[in-house]
Amino acid sequence: MKRIFHGWWMVGAGCGMQFVQGTLLLQSFGAYFAVLRDDRGWSKTELSGAAAMHQLEAAILGPLLGWFLDRFGPQWVIRTGVLVFGAGFILLSQIQSLLGFYGAFILTALGASLCGFFPLNVALIHWFEKKRARALASMQVGMAAGGLCVPLIAWALATYGWRATAFASGILIVALCLPLSFVIRRRPEDMGLKMDGAESDSKENEVVIKSEGNGVARDFTAREALRTPAFWLLSLGHGFALFVVMGINTHAITHMKEGLGYTIEAAAFAIMLQTVAQLGGVGIGAWIGDRYDKRKLSALCMLGHMLGLLCLTYATNTAMIVAYAVLHGTAWGFRGPMMQALRADYFGRSAIGMILGLSFMIMVIGQAGGPMIAGILADMTGNYRAGFTTLALLAGLGSLFFLFAKRPALP
Repeated sequence: MKRIFHGWWMVGAGCGMQFVQGTLLLQSFGAYFAVLRDDRGWSKTELSGAAAMHQLEAAILGPLLGWFLDRFGPQWVIRTGVLVFGAGFILLSQIQSLLGFYGAFILTALGASLCGFFPLNVALIHWFEKKRARALASMQVGMAAGGLCVPLIAWALATYGWRATAFASGILIVALCLPLSFVIRRRPEDMGLKMDGAESDSKENEVVIKSEGNGVARDFTAREALRTPAFWLLSLGHGFALFVVMGINTHAITHMKEGLGYTIEAAAFAIMLQTVAQLGGVGIGAWIGDRYDKRKLSALCMLGHMLGLLCLTYATNTAMIVAYAVLHGTAWGFRGPMMQALRADYFGRSAIGMILGLSFMIMVIGQAGGPMIAGILADMTGNYRAGFTTLALLAGLGSLFFLFAKRPALP
């Protein structure tokens, strides 16, 4: 019987780790946001600052982390990140002040960065080429599925309180993710394997090595990638998508609770519906992502983000909430894996860690800006309409970046 390619075991492990992170942090932060606002009396701007600091930390860390991943591989980074991530949640359960909340959240965010989306994507890019979009999309099923558990987290917050929920989350992170992290390996060549699980072919290898030696086929360096319009356009497009993603993750539940009159538990079910749509988007991406122009597909998804957020912003009935969940969720699930696959297709895998790390320094405009714009304008105007409308229009504008991001030629 043919052995399963180890890269697919890594996809499964990454999927499990993304599920834990999505469930306990990324998809559930909005529920913590609403509960902490009621319990501690902190303003939307103050709480949004934590989300912004998370993204600023990721942007500052990005180039250094990218260099480290390219030079030493992702495995030990991910294992360290699991321990830091779990410790951050345990510390969060003990905080008494806004400053303490920021400190605990920065530690949590640091751990999430070290064991999350970035290093896991770099790991899989080194294992897949022809099936790259399928592998990255399959791993993202875990992140999407995490949203299915948001009602459970909302129930735990209401029943046991945010301190007990945060403490239990820290324990679960270490218990579940640490074993999975040991599945991650650096390169298929280290295990005597080839990318995508292809059969060994010495003649084919000889041709590839010869062509690379003559300079005919090689990857971009990070410096060369920085000089291409595609690097900047893809990074800006990704950042403009994150205006909506991070704004919704941080504020959607509070908007539905305070602006639309839903309970936290009912709002969490809207997030769960969004997650079902996100899973559908991931499935579509895995199916067609390697067959069609990822650039045009990404531009189309940006319009889905824009229309979805506008439906949430001006919702007057349940149908508009459903439309938001379907449009935004599908766009997020479909677009997310395309971002890394596009960069790897354009620039190769040799310096992909550094290239992704440098991209984070540009993407931070959306990662930090989304929560802050929505939070500041909500405190100024008394509702989320101005902030959410601004974010939606920015996402629509961002579709143009992808349309113009043509594949660069090697210098």
